[in-house]
Amino acid sequence: MTELASIIAGRIGREGPIPFAEFMEMALYYPGLGYYTRPEAEIGSKGDFYTSPHLHPAFGALMGRQVRECWELMGRPAEFRVVEPGGGRGWLARDLLDHLKGSDVYDAMQYLLVELNPRMKERQAGLLEAHGGKVAWARGLGELEPSAGVILSNELIDAMPVHVVEVTEQGLREVYVAMEDGKFAEVLMEPGAPGIGRYMERYAPGLPVGYRTEVNLALGQWLGSASRALAEGYILTVDYGHPAMEYFNADRSRGTLLCYHGHRADEDFYEHVGGRDLTAHVNFSAMKDWGAELGLTALGYCRQGVYLVSMGLDEVVVAMYGETPGMGRELQKIQGLIMPGTMGDTHKVLLQHKGGNPPELKALRGFGMKNEVGKL
Repeated sequence: MTELASIIAGRIGREGPIPFAEFMEMALYYPGLGYYTRPEAEIGSKGDFYTSPHLHPAFGALMGRQVRECWELMGRPAEFRVVEPGGGRGWLARDLLDHLKGSDVYDAMQYLLVELNPRMKERQAGLLEAHGGKVAWARGLGELEPSAGVILSNELIDAMPVHVVEVTEQGLREVYVAMEDGKFAEVLMEPGAPGIGRYMERYAPGLPVGYRTEVNLALGQWLGSASRALAEGYILTVDYGHPAMEYFNADRSRGTLLCYHGHRADEDFYEHVGGRDLTAHVNFSAMKDWGAELGLTALGYCRQGVYLVSMGLDEVVVAMYGETPGMGRELQKIQGLIMPGTMGDTHKVLLQHKGGNPPELKALRGFGMKNEVGKL
């Protein structure tokens, strides 16, 4: 049993079973011992999973194009803040800033990373040294005064703690984590948070007995913090997930919750606690709806591959490499960002707007080829 597992077991011993969401919160974010807060946390080929910025810097360059488009649609404000929560090693920030360096939007912008892990912050600072005057850090969105700009996240929402629920003969029940014979064990209890029942009635009514899934109430809280940090501007979210009508289909009767370790996925949630990533897919319909309640308008939604191509991937790659002999190797890496069966298929892009009249949809290049916001 890891040190963190012992701490969680001690809490259960004192307080009784805890909701899976609280177990997941501690497993991922307990100070110094959680998966994302431990000093040795690593993402990429040396870690347990990789994200789009690890595949190719063209991803960050295209995010830079989107930031510039947002800035121009806002009337090119003289002060403009880009906030990235959960920036990992800082590769997305580096590639985005490298792409925009020397431009008018670069002159206007400040790039702010929201980071809990002190060691990760040090790594980010080292990687972003060339952009020193442009980069700052905060520990949470709640620290920020409202500002014009963009809040950009890549694979952040999937790492939020989720409640796990199951439909039984007696009705909806929530998964709690207990201790049996010195090991973690699941027990089904009445849902603890009132929002769980409302969520299920709204997005997944009539599920059959035995169906298990997740409820991400933390997403609504995060959107509230993001909206308060944004005087006007955009929230750009890239993550894997689905509209509600696809999230709760028969093929996902055991939910989407997984562990990642050594680039392999499994469902051993209670093994090596603190040393394994836990993740669940995003319900983008809930993100759209909760955003609307906060004054955020969902403008565009589509698969990552379609979005990147529409955003001008070909132009970015030619600008980066021209007709060099290494172009073929680069294109092979880029395929993982756009092709069916890759992140281009599993990952989706959602753009939400706050403040004033939203721009005309034709002004949003990334959704010019296909915009499926109507599915949400």
